[in-house]
Amino acid sequence: MYWYNICMEEIRILSKSEIKDAMHGLPGWTFADDALIKMFKFNDFVASVNYLNKLLPFFEEFQHHPNIHIFYNRISFDLTSHDYGNKVTNLDTFIAKGIEKEYKQFMK
Repeated sequence: MYWYNICMEEIRILSKSEIKDAMHGLPGWTFADDALIKMFKFNDFVASVNYLNKLLPFFEEFQHHPNIHIFYNRISFDLTSHDYGNKVTNLDTFIAKGIEKEYKQFMK
């Protein structure tokens, strides 16, 4: 249903070196407190909420529900896999790439 093509391998916890390698493809993301974190900026509150609403089907499709913080015209995502002991998994890096892709399209 969703516009991302994926051939997912089994979900697994990533080592710190695997997370470091994955970060090369995720500009602006940081790894802290066992989570991938990034803040995104928008023109105003309505734009930030509209962006989040565009992502909801993606999160639902992959049964991934990140911690989301809304600060007027900014949204922060903390990605960790609750079902895997709140550790970063290959699903978290996939979700981060999807968030990035949608942000680029949304901001055009």
